[in-house]
Amino acid sequence: MRNLRVFFMLCVAVVFAASAQCQTITFGSLVDEMIDLHRLAQYPEPGYKTIQFSSYDRRSKTPGGPDWYENSDGFGSEPIPNFEAVLKEPNVDGVGEYLICDVKGPGAIARTWTAAIKGDVRVFLDSSTDAIYEGSAQQFFQYTAQYFLADTGIDPKLVDRTFQQRNACYFPIPFAHRCRIEWRGNLKELHFYEVQIRLYEPHAEIATFEPSDVKVFQKKIESVAKVLGNIEEEWPYKSDKEPIVIQAALKPGETASVFEFKGAGAIERLTLKLNADDLNAALRQTVMKISFDGFKTEQVVTPIGDFFGAAPGVNPYTSVPFTVTPDGEMTCRYVMPFRESIVISLENCGENAAEVSGSVLPVEFNTEPERFLHFRARWRVEHHLISKPERDLPFLLANGKGVYVGTTSYLWNPNSVPTPYGNWWGEGDEKIFVDEDSFPTTFGTGSEDYYNYAWSSPDIFLFPYCGQPLNDGPGNRGFVTNFRWHVVDALPFKDRIAFYMELFTHQNTTDVSYARIAYHYGAPGIYDDVSRISMDDLRTPLRNQLWSPKAEFGAQNSTFYEADAVALINAPSRMDQDNLFSNGACWVWQPKTTGETVELILPLKEAGKYGLRMTCAHTESSGSFSIMMNGEDIDEMVDLNVPHRKYLRTRFLPEFELKAGEQILTLKYEGAPQGAAGDIGVDFVWLQKR
Repeated sequence: MRNLRVFFMLCVAVVFAASAQCQTITFGSLVDEMIDLHRLAQYPEPGYKTIQFSSYDRRSKTPGGPDWYENSDGFGSEPIPNFEAVLKEPNVDGVGEYLICDVKGPGAIARTWTAAIKGDVRVFLDSSTDAIYEGSAQQFFQYTAQYFLADTGIDPKLVDRTFQQRNACYFPIPFAHRCRIEWRGNLKELHFYEVQIRLYEPHAEIATFEPSDVKVFQKKIESVAKVLGNIEEEWPYKSDKEPIVIQAALKPGETASVFEFKGAGAIERLTLKLNADDLNAALRQTVMKISFDGFKTEQVVTPIGDFFGAAPGVNPYTSVPFTVTPDGEMTCRYVMPFRESIVISLENCGENAAEVSGSVLPVEFNTEPERFLHFRARWRVEHHLISKPERDLPFLLANGKGVYVGTTSYLWNPNSVPTPYGNWWGEGDEKIFVDEDSFPTTFGTGSEDYYNYAWSSPDIFLFPYCGQPLNDGPGNRGFVTNFRWHVVDALPFKDRIAFYMELFTHQNTTDVSYARIAYHYGAPGIYDDVSRISMDDLRTPLRNQLWSPKAEFGAQNSTFYEADAVALINAPSRMDQDNLFSNGACWVWQPKTTGETVELILPLKEAGKYGLRMTCAHTESSGSFSIMMNGEDIDEMVDLNVPHRKYLRTRFLPEFELKAGEQILTLKYEGAPQGAAGDIGVDFVWLQKR
């Protein structure tokens, strides 16, 4: 192997320390862990179990039982209060006090999340009767870091998008003996919450968090925030070695070993780029396999595109363990240790040739034998699913010792309701059993909540630990991809883990495809339930169905108008063909000068109050426009320009009292970014009777 001699010369070795000195866990050491992927690659010492307290529906008591899929998890007026206990019955104003958690033993809050929560919380640590936090529940669950940075002189912008990510906050709060959180509020109001806690082994030495720790560890906060805010430039790689080049060409049906080494070491960074005539197909049909230490069952088996967290296709983003660039270069920073050997191979299961280039970055890796773990990534998929009735989809069922560190979901959702209310796929909760659990110690409140967002949002969002790099739309229709990386909130297991996610949709939907990867580390000897990947599993991800919007759920009482059918024929335009669009095509207006206008004529049979909606194509060649309805200005600019992506989104515009007959919708071109053509793609317009 051409890289073997070079790798030997680097003298990368695993050094087994005699024993680890148990150091005191502090707020500062936990902040350090937020960017320490080397620590994830070994079983933690002291050990801990990650548990979650949430507002899941308390009727869900028996796995698979009659009430297992109940969904009253924070909307208000639940049949059973969504708390551990009722501390004080509601007063005449409906305000009561409730227990969120009362954890005994050394531990640390690792993550908090809320979709929305009214009322207040009090947080007590150890035996103190003085709350370390008392105030808005919304602020505590979503903006913990901002709260504790207030009045310290530290710039609160440091923690925005670094410690605080979408609807979640990663602000570690260690405690030596106890953590008790109480909520005071009205059960009829919104009260969604999740709090993840590391519960350490009894011998763990913990320094309980004090607000003054923020100043004590200010440099750590600033350093970690700097990395999380600019991962590509600031990531603290430990290796001082030169990357080793990978390059190979694969014919259809061919398998090639692209990197091999016999000896001890670790990979700190793996970078690959695939080139093929049909890149979308090749990214799904080129399967990467990584075998550590001669294992016949490879620890990593996954399509190469899916492995890097943004499939199908190339959807650029940067996160802690993964980066995908617009030109298709893909990087993994999960550390991959081995004792005796590593083999990375690629199998071309497609019909066309593919070329791969990239590199591996070797690094020294120190750990004790009993803490040694292999990196593992398991891809699985079901096609042709019918979404009703609800069921739990397995992500990982494994026996042995390890640490769970990340999840991706890749969906094809063909539901034709054009709104999140109706085409939403992710109402289901994550349910995670660890070791001796007979009931999940992690029981969530919704798939989007697990992925750190809320309210079935179709937004593209990208954070260090979570993201939605792909969502075709409108709503959550089409291809949708979510990821979440468990770093400070990793899930160690001693004997087993069973990770499930409910498939729970608003409307029964047929022909759903649901692929996913469970990223984890496992001690040699761990085994799981993942079966061999079939050729049918690897079908090219295509939008192969014509569709048209349905006037149901959030789109009920709507009249839809295909833009090409109602636009004046003298407008400069073209039709873009793609099954992303209704009926397979989108009308694209091509104005040349700012201020240019075009009219769409909407025939309306019945007078009444109507909401105006526009479903438009967002692309990197798009421009902006403003709107008039029957000569009345709508005070809203619609910007369709997005870099490196193409998707549909619906703009919900004001309501109007309309008379029967023709309604005149006027679009005015407002310009485009430099280099963009200024296209205005309007798929369909709709009037929704109120």
